[in-house]
Amino acid sequence: MRLNLRQIASLLGLLLSFNAAFMLLCLPFSFYYGEDPMPFILAAGAIAAIGVPTWIIAGKTENRALTKRDGYLIVTGGYLVMSFSGTIPYVLSGAIPQYSFAIFETISGYTATGATILDNIESLPHGILFWRSLTQWIGGMGIVVLTIAVLPTFGIGGLQLFIAEAPGISADKLKPRIKDTAKRLWLLYLGFTVAELLLLMVGGMGFFDAINHSLTTMASGGFSTKQDSIAYFQSPFIQYVIIGFMIVAGSNFTILYFLLKGQFRKLISNEEYRYYLLFLMFFALVVFIPLLSVLPNSVEEIFRTSLFQVVSIITTTGYATADYTTWGPFLLLVFFAMMFIGGSAGSTSGGVKIVRHIILFKNSFLEMNRLLHPSAVIPVRLNKKAVERTVTYNILAFIMIYILTFAVGTLVMAWLGTDFKTAFGSVAATLGNVGPGIGDVGPAQSYASIPSSGKWFLSFLMLIGRLELFTVLILFSIYFWRKQ
Repeated sequence: MRLNLRQIASLLGLLLSFNAAFMLLCLPFSFYYGEDPMPFILAAGAIAAIGVPTWIIAGKTENRALTKRDGYLIVTGGYLVMSFSGTIPYVLSGAIPQYSFAIFETISGYTATGATILDNIESLPHGILFWRSLTQWIGGMGIVVLTIAVLPTFGIGGLQLFIAEAPGISADKLKPRIKDTAKRLWLLYLGFTVAELLLLMVGGMGFFDAINHSLTTMASGGFSTKQDSIAYFQSPFIQYVIIGFMIVAGSNFTILYFLLKGQFRKLISNEEYRYYLLFLMFFALVVFIPLLSVLPNSVEEIFRTSLFQVVSIITTTGYATADYTTWGPFLLLVFFAMMFIGGSAGSTSGGVKIVRHIILFKNSFLEMNRLLHPSAVIPVRLNKKAVERTVTYNILAFIMIYILTFAVGTLVMAWLGTDFKTAFGSVAATLGNVGPGIGDVGPAQSYASIPSSGKWFLSFLMLIGRLELFTVLILFSIYFWRKQ
């Protein structure tokens, strides 16, 4: 079946129109702080001038159901058009004049990675800082999930977009109609964001800092308004609030929805969620125990520091209250390993995702049993249900491609001139959408020293990591472009 190019163009135009509208939300901050609003006005006007006519004109055609091929193109194309158009305020304002720096920061925003090239964050205009946080909030739940909530209004089904946006293990839908599912997810996302905003303000954080950190926490993004990240705020209350909401952001949002409706069994019986909490506590203790002999602080402060860094890395948020690269080689390796874990499926976290690790380990152990009993049918079970073999094969393929991408990416970064520690640290952090890595891109540094070609390459890794490899890589396959 041929590609539905007119509807693809129409939906990309719709996404550009959304982007222009979101830029206007930055104007109140520019006006309030007496800053130049023209970068946002000009950027929004230019983007709307392209997006709105494209959406309307290309959409005037016979509607037909979107296919998976259409969905993959729309999702990947959507992130690209949002990212390239999202650089305009940075460039026009002079906040990030170099384009390789601007595209890196913007893609890091929309993919909710949190890797930054900025070394002087506090010097940026407030409107730019808010735009930077807003890009993460938009990308956290997914640009396309926002769009499919309104697609039926235009007579276009959004199921294929939802599949392309969240491939692999998919959670139960909240409602039979995909539009209702997307709306409920976004309302839940907004509700948690507002709740965190209020709690941070109760803890003494100012409104501007609170709204920015609420946006980027719930996106599992990690952009901060401070160069020292959350270490700038010495309040234990603020740090515990952020820890709690990072855990929420790394949880499956459909499970959280059922929890808020009083269906506690959905949470208790969910095997992935139990492992998710177990991983967080296990690694927090693994870090906490050695730190008792390293840091001179109180036991509570050491525990809070350990828990904060572990939750931040596993949920791929990327905030920091300490520089874990200074804690010795053992803990450095522990943090490097955590970059490959990820949060729950159906969360705003990046990474491999815990459910894939569960099924991979279960299948590996069961394979030994199958060798002893070759005639027996021994399926992998998740939540007491048999997992289809095709799902298991998909996960095995994903893990292999993820490892291969990491290995090749490390070689590319080394070839581009970075030292080996920085090479594998930057690739692990960007591919997993973690943000801070190790080497010269640790939590106390930025990605500014990475060569321009390296910034473009790492931007590509952030994109394929956010869309879980297949959605982007399939576009490079000759099978995708064959007429069907």
